[in-house]
Amino acid sequence: MDEKFDALLLKNQLCFPIYAAANKIIRRYQPLLKKLDLTYTQYIVMMVMWEKKQVNEKVLVKCLYLQANTLAPLLKKLQQKGYVEISKDENDKRNLIIKLTQKGSELKAKAVDVPKTLAQENWLTLEEAIMFKKILNKILNDGKEDGDQMCNNIK
Repeated sequence: MDEKFDALLLKNQLCFPIYAAANKIIRRYQPLLKKLDLTYTQYIVMMVMWEKKQVNEKVLVKCLYLQANTLAPLLKKLQQKGYVEISKDENDKRNLIIKLTQKGSELKAKAVDVPKTLAQENWLTLEEAIMFKKILNKILNDGKEDGDQMCNNIK
């Protein structure tokens, strides 16, 4: 193959192993989350809700790197399951407020072993996992080193 096309070889792509690894990890979550009646995306929404208890929809969009049109059906499904309540912001009717319900809060106890179970996969050492997370956060934060702030500074 002509060297000028080397950049187009799949083996030379950074994006492909990240994409493939993400898919592998999410597939590993699926049987664990099926027991909770959650998809992976619903699970990450619930993780924010367990931490924050109540958030603006825009906060979830920012924290989870999702589009609002992707988030809306997820929130409706979580509301139908009784895990969250959705209401309009009193001050700005265009904003939605998402609130964790008692049933949603109780789900946290059922989900507590999911991360522990996946940690036992031993794909990476603890040091490798910390470094990998730091690198991924740097990518998500456009090269900024303080990349572990995804939802920490958001009320």
